[in-house]
Parts: sequence; C-alpha cells; structure tokens
Amino acid sequence: MNAKPLDGTIVLDLTTALSGPYATMLLASLGARVIKIENPQTGGDSSRNNAPYVTPDGISLQRSSSADMSLSMMLRGRNKESVLLDLKSETGREVFLELAAQADVVVENFSPGVTRRLGIDYAAVSRANPRIIYTSITGFGTSGGADGLKAMDAIIQAMSGVMFTAGEEGQDPVRFGLPMGDLIAPLYAVIGTLVAQRHRDLTGEGQFVDVSMLGSLTSLVAIEPFETLESLGIPQRTGAHVPRLAPFGTFATRNGFFALSAPTDPMARCVFAGMGMPELGEDPRFSTRDGRVSHSSQLHGIIQDWAAGLDNNDAVARLAAAGAPVAPVRQPAEAIRDAQVLARGEVVPLIGESGAEGTIYGSGVPIRMSRVTASLDGPAPALGADTESVLGGLLGYTPERIAALTGRVLAL
Repeated sequence: MNAKPLDGTIVLDLTTALSGPYATMLLASLGARVIKIENPQTGGDSSRNNAPYVTPDGISLQRSSSADMSLSMMLRGRNKESVLLDLKSETGREVFLELAAQADVVVENFSPGVTRRLGIDYAAVSRANPRIIYTSITGFGTSGGADGLKAMDAIIQAMSGVMFTAGEEGQDPVRFGLPMGDLIAPLYAVIGTLVAQRHRDLTGEGQFVDVSMLGSLTSLVAIEPFETLESLGIPQRTGAHVPRLAPFGTFATRNGFFALSAPTDPMARCVFAGMGMPELGEDPRFSTRDGRVSHSSQLHGIIQDWAAGLDNNDAVARLAAAGAPVAPVRQPAEAIRDAQVLARGEVVPLIGESGAEGTIYGSGVPIRMSRVTASLDGPAPALGADTESVLGGLLGYTPERIAALTGRVLAL
C-alpha cells in the first residue's frame, strides 16, 4: 500500500452536518486517523438522520432499521472511526482530554461558546496537549458579531453576496444548487490545519485555527470587482452571458446547451470559424476584445441564432474542431460518470455493506501526487463502532473499564 502524506496523524473529529465533516473527510483521505466523537444522547452526527437511507431493499426515504445508513453519512464518514462519548458529563470530558493528549489535531464546528461551556475549548485542550492544532469552523468566526444568526448554508450564501452574482439583472436572487457556504470553509480549514501542522513540525508549537464560513465565501465573492464593474456600466448579474469577456456564456441549441469561453482575439476567431462566419473576425465590432465587449449583446445574439437550430453535439463538434473553448452543459448524473474523473478517482463508487457499490457515486479526492496517495477507500462507520478499539488501543483502557463506562458516557 502506498504511503499517505498524513499517515500517523491523529485527528479528533467533533464536527457534525457538512462543513466540519467534509474537512475531516479530506484529512482522512490524506491518511490521517480520524476519530469521530459522537454524542450518544442525540444519535450522533446529524447527517446520520438525513434521508435518503441505504436499506437492505435499496434506497429509501424512510429508515427501516437502526442498521440503515444515510447517504449523507456514507459520503462524509468515509475513512473515519466512530466513538460514542457524552461530552456533557465530567467523565466524558476527562476521556476526551485523554484522547486529545494523544492526538495531533482537533476539528470542531460547534456554535461559538459551546466548547468553552463543555470544557473542551482550545484553552482546555492545549493545557492537556500544548502541541495540539485546534481547528474551528463556524458560521461567522469565533469573535461573534452575527447577532444570533444561525450558520446554515442558505444564510451564508445570502450574507456573502453570492446570490446576487448569478441570474439575470433585476430578477430574484439565486441560491447556488451546491451548498457553497458549507463547502468552501472546510477547504480553508484543511489548508489552515496543514499550515499549522507544518509550523508545529518546525517549532513544536500548536495553535488555534479559526475559519469562518461567511468570510470564506465572501472572500471568493471579492475576487471579482463587481462594484467597480457596475460603476462602469457592466452589471454584476449578467445571466447566461458575461459581456466583458464576450463571446462568453451558455447558449441553447435544438436539444441542449453548450458553454463557450473565448475572451481573447485568437479564441474569438476560432469561434467565428467554427460557426462558418470567419468574416466576423474582420468586423470592426468584433475584431478586438474592446469591440466585442462594447457590442456583446449583438455578438451573443448572433451566436445564439446560429446555435438555435443545431443539434447540441453538432454545435459543440463544429466549434471544437475549429479550436474554440467549448463544452456541452451536462446534467449532474452524466458529469459524475465521466470516464476521466472516474479513472482519476475524483469521483468514486460508494462502498458499503448495503450492496450499493457501483450504483451510487460520491466525491473522491481531486488531488494526484507522484510520491504519495490520497483516497477515500474505507466505509463510513456505524455509530460508536470503534469505541472499544479506540479506548483500548489508544488509551489502554481495559475491557472492564470500558464496560464500566458503558451506559454512562459511551453508549446509547
């Protein structure tokens, strides 16, 4: 088996829902031993109760037994271990701090103040282990200032401004279909965790890593100067086309859509050649980038008129043959079955005891390295499945001691 870059790293995962579990899943894919601490009083990670479920009879919106696993957990729990621990009890906190003393990283996404009230915040954990890296993913940062708002993905999208970057000018705001607020923050959390680990390797110092969902998504909105563009007469919401990069956008054919991205002069000439209209490259309105921007509506109208009566594959083939940057607009079900992304492990069949292997796909690891590997090749654990092995193996607890804790802080 090839080595993974985080082999030997122990991560205590205090997260639930999506933003935190996605971060720890990525760390697990890189080789970290991720030990998921789940609350026995609530049935563990809230993702365990997200329909649909994988049942012996197939996929269902209703759970048929406690052994059924939600697709959400099947996706986000891969390569992890599950330990039941009641952190509200004194004994549970003591066990957690013993685990933290053996760990390298703690990742949590509680609301601000919860870990302090539980006695497991960075201050408490760093006393048990000064080398610990403690990564916090919250909606608005640990400094607060959100006036009690709950950090749900739609709330983060709304506050970040991203909903007013898609759709047509003057129309209602558009929520991105992917939960971008939940997915961007964990990427920054992983980056911060790895940087902190590098710092610790050099200095021996642990540290606190603070990532905000709102800040993460808003920082991406700010990568485009929307306000400045609007002051120059370019609306920040341009719908299917982007005037300042013309020809650029999505166009409807007789039976589908294609995306076109050709902002440079050579690329635009390839588009015109593919359309069988090379003369457009000599037209003063379209021969230069500035001209195409000034006459973007006319140019996009010409392309749309050309495409409207064509078969989608034919339109794409004509443009591609001429060297234009073009691609069909796919449905998600088609995209995740792309032979290339499957071959590279960027999308993978989900593996589980349900018999669903090969029929349901999940995210893989879109990172390929020449010396080490990253992969999600272990199934999500059943709730509390690894409690005894973790406490016995990592902390040296005897079966008798584990049995004495069972029913008080470990088990449902």
